[in-house]
Amino acid sequence: MAPLNVLFLCTGNSARSIMAEAILNHLGAGRFRGWSAGSHPKSDVHPMALETLRQANLPTEGLYAKSWDEFARNGAPAMDFVFTVCDNAAGEVCPIWPGQPVTAHWGVPDPAAAEGSEAERMLAFREVFRMLDRRIRIFLALRHGEIDRAETERKVVEIGRLDENDTKSRAS
Repeated sequence: MAPLNVLFLCTGNSARSIMAEAILNHLGAGRFRGWSAGSHPKSDVHPMALETLRQANLPTEGLYAKSWDEFARNGAPAMDFVFTVCDNAAGEVCPIWPGQPVTAHWGVPDPAAAEGSEAERMLAFREVFRMLDRRIRIFLALRHGEIDRAETERKVVEIGRLDENDTKSRAS
């Protein structure tokens, strides 16, 4: 069976969506393929996002900021899921994705906007990584292929509503 494709969207595609792509590709190896893109991609991936991934022992090679236009054109991989991870991308008019993927908003704070010392900013990146890692692990635990589309949509929307105080598993 071919892996399910998941696209994570954000405005700049330099931190949150990049980290989500790397986490999914690591945890979903073989079953899922993660991608990321932005509506207005930055020129580079944020160095603290790359450092956060390295500290988690995740590969960073091949990660780069890219436009969501790459995934809306003919010949692009067909997406099974599309998740926005920042508020700006959630409010923008997204391209029409071929194949009608399941979509949800999984907004998390922008660690690139964090202020303070370098240690405080790195802490913001680690916290966003933790939130994305948790959501992706719950997503991967869903019974993909065993539940219908409506139930899948309901569950992925619920995952996007998780906050740090919510300790219930939504994967059941």
